[in-house]
Amino acid sequence: MDEPHDPTNGSSAYRQSLEYLYGLDKYGMIFGLTQVRRILRAIGDPHKGIQAIHIGGTNGKGSTAAMMASILHREGYRVGLYTSPHLVQFTERIQVNGKQIEKEEVATLTGWMREKVEEAGIRSPFTFFDFTTALALLHFSQKMVDLAILEVGLGGALDSTNAVDPLLTIITNISKDHEDVLGKGILRIAREKAGIIKKGRPLITAATQRQVLHLLSEVCREKRAPYFRVGREFRSVGTGTSDFHYEGVNRKLWGVHVNLNGPHQIINATTALGAMEVLEDLGYPVSTDAMMAGLRSVEWPGRLEWVHATPRVLLDGAHNPAGALALKEALEKAFDFEHLILLIGILKDKDIKSILHTLAPLAHHIIFSQPQIDRAAPAASLMKALGRDEKKAEVVEDLRRAIQKGLSMTGEKDLLCITGSLYLVGEAKAYFNHQAKS
Repeated sequence: MDEPHDPTNGSSAYRQSLEYLYGLDKYGMIFGLTQVRRILRAIGDPHKGIQAIHIGGTNGKGSTAAMMASILHREGYRVGLYTSPHLVQFTERIQVNGKQIEKEEVATLTGWMREKVEEAGIRSPFTFFDFTTALALLHFSQKMVDLAILEVGLGGALDSTNAVDPLLTIITNISKDHEDVLGKGILRIAREKAGIIKKGRPLITAATQRQVLHLLSEVCREKRAPYFRVGREFRSVGTGTSDFHYEGVNRKLWGVHVNLNGPHQIINATTALGAMEVLEDLGYPVSTDAMMAGLRSVEWPGRLEWVHATPRVLLDGAHNPAGALALKEALEKAFDFEHLILLIGILKDKDIKSILHTLAPLAHHIIFSQPQIDRAAPAASLMKALGRDEKKAEVVEDLRRAIQKGLSMTGEKDLLCITGSLYLVGEAKAYFNHQAKS
């Protein structure tokens, strides 16, 4: 598993910690809970004292998690948030009340955990994600969070985060992605993601496919887990691209505004509001004011995020067909422009043709580039996959040069959208952050 490396400076101890963590990448993807459970046991099982909310799904996990964290923080709870991947620096992954873990804390926890793992005789291989999940849970335990929101890394049943027994489980949606790992077909993917449903723990889902909903409801029935659906118990009506009315089991909210761009964020916000209602029944009350204010102020970088005003530049991690479809809908409904310039980089294990088929027709010009990781599809292969639209596209492999080329082509009424892999989006964000500081 390739991870974006942290380009920021820090103490030598922090840099050494990252070298150790990224060094675990050499073991690749190893699915299963055996090693993460051993690591957790070695450091005192910190997860057993944490009230968790576990979020899986294909798209929207991070946005929904960020919305919930924002609402709960507004209510006054101490909230941990664990997400992946990061865009610019490792510390983004682990936050408490919107504050990233300190680099010194990463160094201290990593060093201490390595000693404990060694003392316990736990041998490699274990993965980057096994270790960092345990590190996040230890950090949340030490910070005495009231609630911890954990985003599934990949899949569900065998993901490291599934070591927790949560208060509440959420599956945002299910579509085809990572089929090489999770299996071919929507039902195989759904079955893997349904592995996070726990006995007696409520599930909320925003999935829509009939066969997927049948599978999820059957798993919930077998596990006696209360089952809630977005679109049934929790409903919304859009009144604008980021505004809606909400009706749940016990609440009705009018004129809700979510501070994230795109019509798809209304579904994620509806999921988050539904979760607040379920949490209230579990003994964690949340006021209407906190719900409204939390959504109004939520931030989630790299998802339809403005990073440059003149010319206008938008970042969006549309890294699979469902994400590309959401971006297409947002571009058509929420943004005005004369010409759209697309700068695209995609990982080679993704459904490249479907992503390009969705986005390419919108573009006046396309620039293909690639992030600096081994899993990136060569920019030239993206050009080849584009097919008959090649005349309006070009290859600029170096991302910095690709961004500069895109900026030079984008007029006052135009829009440059940098999209595809979140790794590409993270590198682009780092570029614009540097430009803003210099």
